[in-house]
Amino acid sequence: MGPSNIRDLLTTFTPSLDFFAISSGDGRIKEGFSHEKNFAKSTLYNVLISDSSDSTCIEDCSIAMGHDAIALKSGWDEYGIAYGRPTTNVHIRRVNLQSSSGSSLAFGSEMSGGISNVCVEQVHLYNSFSGIEFRTTKGRGGYIQEIIISDVAMENIHTAFSATGQIGSHPDDHFDPNALPVLDHITLQNVIGTNITIAGSFTGIQESPFTSICLSNISLSTTPPASISWVCSNVSGFSQWVFPEPCPSLESSLLNSSSTCLSRLNSSPTQTAVL
Repeated sequence: MGPSNIRDLLTTFTPSLDFFAISSGDGRIKEGFSHEKNFAKSTLYNVLISDSSDSTCIEDCSIAMGHDAIALKSGWDEYGIAYGRPTTNVHIRRVNLQSSSGSSLAFGSEMSGGISNVCVEQVHLYNSFSGIEFRTTKGRGGYIQEIIISDVAMENIHTAFSATGQIGSHPDDHFDPNALPVLDHITLQNVIGTNITIAGSFTGIQESPFTSICLSNISLSTTPPASISWVCSNVSGFSQWVFPEPCPSLESSLLNSSSTCLSRLNSSPTQTAVL
């Protein structure tokens, strides 16, 4: 969909729908579910994909899917880089998301045009393989940054948080393997989870580690209590008031890392995405 200046788009999904895509190059698209309770259910596909869109609002809806419930994307490898249209200024709030085999909320892996300035708040994620997942791989280029996710309730989730630099295919053989993606300035705060198997898995890229991952006020109840609740490599960040205790690489005491995270934690989430 690409018409300009769309506001409060009311969409009723049906079980046979593969996905609903929002894509715009003019930077003036807003889609949402204002004051309505809509329900989407399917078994195999993404239902809501925001691709290369500016000023997007998704609110007041329930989505249950086999794969990703909401996915934010912005182009695929060299084609996304050439198109150069990021997904930015996104606000997601008051949604209930379920994904049996994918992620309730996913970023990427097609993110070559960039994804930034995203605010997610007051969300309920349940009965999903992954709660919140960031995906990318070598050859993508682009970035995922300036993301604030706050006030999240999770239940019956295999992996609460995931960020990986080793997932995603390529459209052809013309991609640049040296086009390394950047993932930084990601804030996860005020999260409560029950019946979680793995608290977090953060596996960055050796040549382009994930940085400035900020975790605050997170309490996850793992069932059964896992001997290893967090998996980390090529990642750095700061955490406070997090249970189970995260990886040492996410507990940085470096002044620059902690002060950057604290300044973001003290800011209002709604300041991130201005619609």
